[in-house]
Amino acid sequence: MALTIRLSFRRSFALLASVALIAGPVLGSVEQARAQTAQTPSTADSQAPAAATNPAQAPAIGSTGTTAQNPAAAPAIAGNPAMNAGPASVADLASGLLDAVVNISTSQKVKDEGDGPATPKVPDNSPFQDFFNDFFKNRNNDNSNRKVSSLGSGFVIDPTGYIVTNNHVIEGADDIEVIFPNGNKLKARLIGTDTKTDLSVLKVESKRPLVSVKFGDSAKMRIGDWVMAIGNPFGLGGSVTVGIVSARGRNINAGPYDNFIQTDAAINKGNSGGPLFNMKGEVIGINTAIISPSGGSIGIGFAVPSELAEGVVKQLMDFGETRRGWLGVRIQPVTDDVANSLGLDGAKGALVAGVIKGGPVDNGSIKAGDVILKFDGKDVDEMRDLPRVVAESPVGKAVDVVIMRDGKQQTVKVTLGRLEDSDQAAAASSDKGGEDKSKTPKLAPDDNGSGGNDGVINPDGGDDNDDGMDGQDQGSDQPQQAPQQQAAQNVLGMKLATLNAENRKSFGIADSVDGVVITEVAPGSAAAEKGLKPGDIVVEVAQEFVQTPTAASEKVASLKREGRRNAQLMIASPSGDLRFIAVALE
Repeated sequence: MALTIRLSFRRSFALLASVALIAGPVLGSVEQARAQTAQTPSTADSQAPAAATNPAQAPAIGSTGTTAQNPAAAPAIAGNPAMNAGPASVADLASGLLDAVVNISTSQKVKDEGDGPATPKVPDNSPFQDFFNDFFKNRNNDNSNRKVSSLGSGFVIDPTGYIVTNNHVIEGADDIEVIFPNGNKLKARLIGTDTKTDLSVLKVESKRPLVSVKFGDSAKMRIGDWVMAIGNPFGLGGSVTVGIVSARGRNINAGPYDNFIQTDAAINKGNSGGPLFNMKGEVIGINTAIISPSGGSIGIGFAVPSELAEGVVKQLMDFGETRRGWLGVRIQPVTDDVANSLGLDGAKGALVAGVIKGGPVDNGSIKAGDVILKFDGKDVDEMRDLPRVVAESPVGKAVDVVIMRDGKQQTVKVTLGRLEDSDQAAAASSDKGGEDKSKTPKLAPDDNGSGGNDGVINPDGGDDNDDGMDGQDQGSDQPQQAPQQQAAQNVLGMKLATLNAENRKSFGIADSVDGVVITEVAPGSAAAEKGLKPGDIVVEVAQEFVQTPTAASEKVASLKREGRRNAQLMIASPSGDLRFIAVALE
């Protein structure tokens, strides 16, 4: 019996020892993980002494999961581990901001005319005839002038009662009511709205100062920074969600100045117009749109950045309207081919396709064919950057613009006009028999990202001195003369002919358009690949105005001798719309 007890004890002891040997490393790893989570060292070096104390208990793990032989070979990623897990809580931050975020309730009277199902027909003398007639008669009367309500979000930007929201939240509303977190309701009046950025400013009259928030600098926000959204999703009232900045500078084709912050903080229907806060409690975005097949959040939301919204809101508060800068040019993207033809080191900037007659740069400071690389110290990396930075600039401000012209960079000084005055410029051009009879010139491309109806220019720039738009078009000091009729020539797969009354009539080419007309395009040629077709007019070759097929041919030949791979062409449509393309030199 004693032996049996001893054997059992020995076996039990051996079993416990085995468990200890197996569980020791596992438990040690768990405790190590807990310790690492709780530690908040500023650098990886602060952990080195503790690890060196007992290497067996704190092995260094390499990127492949094996024990690292040299800890110095696996440097820690720079950053603050204390922030990697996100904020422990946003309760204190949210509590001071909730009272500044409001619900926007709107109502609108809508008339239904011809909508809905037709009144069903029943047999004569049917016992249900009176029932059907009374039901559908009353139903139609009720719906003929029904009231539609909607809910959105907003936030108080000034203690005196100014409130910011989205334009689409209050658009078309007959009645706007602001509901505060404490349940108070105040009627609001519309101060101003800006459809291009989808922003509106409301005003309520309060007997006491309201809790308000202020704008922060969205330009300082980095991808991965924490943000907090507060709004009224699905009419539920003040709701707080937290996420990060997922991306910056998003273009979702919502307007000409798209520069959205993308976030994964939950944004749903009803959040529109609500604020997106940084961790300092500053508004760095206005929640505006989501991508969702179901209507609910899937983690892709968009906010108008404060760097764009703040100026718009201030102008709406001060003037009840926006007053944007206007450069008066028509632009298009710089493609790789165009960049190569102009000697640029990459496809960047905005290519000037035309200058609005009567606009701020109609004095020749900026010309068709120029590529705008910088505007007022800000880089223009792509075409859509230019409309935004120009619009954000004060009207009447003199700014430096860096352009590429004739293969060289130069800086010109321009004084901005007001975008709203572009309508007057178009009207003046039309009154003077100018090129554009029906279009409204604009700086920005339209919502589809194309050049838009920005108006056109005369290929000679409308210069009354008859010295050509560039002042160097003919490369000669001799007065410009009318081109002599020349035989058609084949250039880059195009048959070119001098413009005359006959081909103007056959192709419907406007009198204001000048250059050489394309009468044929060889199938499979470089010109055909670029979409050129008979009736198009070649206005310039490599920023040099051409009036004869010979001039065009000679310019192309000179480009080949220079070793150029592409020829930049300014092309006019029969109606006068201009664009630039780069055609490969065969």
